[in-house]
Amino acid sequence: MRLFALAAVALMLGGCGAPTKHYGSRASPPSVYRGIEGASSAQIRELALHALSLVGTPYRFGGASPDSGFDCSGLVFYVYQRGIGVALPRDTQRLSEVGASVLADALEPGDLVFFNTTGRAYSHVGIYLGEGRFIHAPTTGGAVQLVDIRDRYWQMRYDGARRLAL
Repeated sequence: MRLFALAAVALMLGGCGAPTKHYGSRASPPSVYRGIEGASSAQIRELALHALSLVGTPYRFGGASPDSGFDCSGLVFYVYQRGIGVALPRDTQRLSEVGASVLADALEPGDLVFFNTTGRAYSHVGIYLGEGRFIHAPTTGGAVQLVDIRDRYWQMRYDGARRLAL
């Protein structure tokens, strides 16, 4: 199943390297409108494949590596850093401030999707991979998983999305 998911995303996303870019708490990339601005289809595919390779990695609060496990922002931080060389903030609140806002019906692979899962806005983040699916590290006792953003649970908690520029 995992190999099938990797192959499906590879076919779905299409097919050079980007310079490392760092987004700190004060730096914000310019507004963008399609996909990860400046990213080639190969980079977006690499990001998605890297993310999917982590499905099944255990959740761990504060975790940011496959060896120790991931929390939601740790997963996003790791995938962007290792997948395409982009250093992002390490917490959901700061992640919700980078890039440009994206409407739900305009989501594209690589967009960050945010949810209120704790009674606090932007308390959870995942990476949208296309066709209504996003990857995230859910909660204690869980593991990194690919889920459908159209599920009622996620629809009721959706806070918005952000698109980055490379």
